[in-house]
Amino acid sequence: MARKNYSYIDEDNQKEEERYNKLHNQIAFNGKRDEVLKILSQRTPVFVLFNNYFKVKPLIHLQHLADRIDSNVLDNDKYYDYGNTCLLKLLGFSARELSNIGATASPSQNNSEALKAYRDKLDRRSYQLDAASVRLTNEIKRIWNPDPKRPEADKLVISADGQYLKVVVEDNIGVKIELDQRSEGFQWLVSFYVVFFAEAMDKHKNAILLLDEPGMSLHGLKQREFRETISRLAENNQTIYTTHSPFLVGPNELDLVRVVELKDREEGTKVHTTISSSDPAGLLPLQEALGYDLAQSLFTQQKNLVLEGITDYWYLESTAQLLREAAIKDAILDEKTALIFANSAGKVVYYATILHAQKMKVAALLDSDAAGDQAAQQEHLVHALGNKNILRTKDFCPNILKPEIEDLLRDTLITIVKDDFGVDVKSISETYPTRPIVDIFTKEISGFSKYKLAKSYVRWTRNNNANALNSDEIRAWSKLIQTINKALK
Repeated sequence: MARKNYSYIDEDNQKEEERYNKLHNQIAFNGKRDEVLKILSQRTPVFVLFNNYFKVKPLIHLQHLADRIDSNVLDNDKYYDYGNTCLLKLLGFSARELSNIGATASPSQNNSEALKAYRDKLDRRSYQLDAASVRLTNEIKRIWNPDPKRPEADKLVISADGQYLKVVVEDNIGVKIELDQRSEGFQWLVSFYVVFFAEAMDKHKNAILLLDEPGMSLHGLKQREFRETISRLAENNQTIYTTHSPFLVGPNELDLVRVVELKDREEGTKVHTTISSSDPAGLLPLQEALGYDLAQSLFTQQKNLVLEGITDYWYLESTAQLLREAAIKDAILDEKTALIFANSAGKVVYYATILHAQKMKVAALLDSDAAGDQAAQQEHLVHALGNKNILRTKDFCPNILKPEIEDLLRDTLITIVKDDFGVDVKSISETYPTRPIVDIFTKEISGFSKYKLAKSYVRWTRNNNANALNSDEIRAWSKLIQTINKALK
């Protein structure tokens, strides 16, 4: 049509010729564009969003389910039976197939051949369901990872009784309970596996799967194990999931993590390609995941001594090293003992309880000040450790009222304070020999810091040996180390 009308343009009408060429090129460009978009449309993957999971129900009527499927009624109410249709698909059966077997009338007892054929058909169905139950149980165990020391019901048993298909869970002594009587997390995990893997091998094959907050009904450790399930799923289907849970962020998968934030509606949602966010809340799951992994790294030693703070750690570690180098008899701290500081006296109970729950040997060293007294009287701490494993500084320097760990190094610290801070409190200490040395330092030194004092002591130990400590200090520290070794023996 364009060529036909081109003949009406005057030969010397350059403006119309340019206009014609422009329109012709635009039409050609649009044709190519449509061709490219068609190719891209054919190659665009299917995205499947899963934000609602369908439960596998413990009891279904096979004939009713088969009739609903055949009449397409299921499509109008797929939330009701969707999980069970996926279960049958994963097991390799159809509802109609199992229903027909159950609907067959039992032949007369006089017809032995027909009776045998009927019994063989029922037995074959039973054997096939047993085999399918074993296969499904093994898959679920790979995900659920049950504790062999606990009587958890984790064996799935799928059986057919006439027109009914039952899904029950059996424990290690053979007691069976219906699936919906198990924990919400276990039900969710079974349903997730059945629906996801049934769909992934069927109409969602090669699709990109989008999961919105998966595994929220699982506790933290099960969520960590659930990441392996997502990795298995991702072998055949690229999988992207969103989460606020630190347990679903793998420490070895940070290269796969993308921080998503919506700070401003006008700017819209931002997906960062680096581990960064202008909103601190965006990094919270990563920080929590890192904190959990760091905490787990503490629980590696069989013998553990929990201290109040980092300064206690420095004093004990440095002094123990001095005595170890001097080879003072009965004053050598067991090198297998891990020193853990809890940052405050109140948090000692948390560390001690967790370590005790891990079947590890635990003792705690507390100052004899008000905070230490309060911590030592906590019922949970006494229950976890017993009184013998709660060590108090007053037992090693009995002449001081409410002593702290610094009082075990009283004279040495007075010398260090004079040299490093230019304040001599020796006469005050002699005047008030029962007063805690930290109280004296706090009053006499402007801006006194226990942290700076402990760092000064650490530096002092690098240039001195155990002989620089006086006899009372060596005696007190020897007794302390002997008590620690005995408590963790």
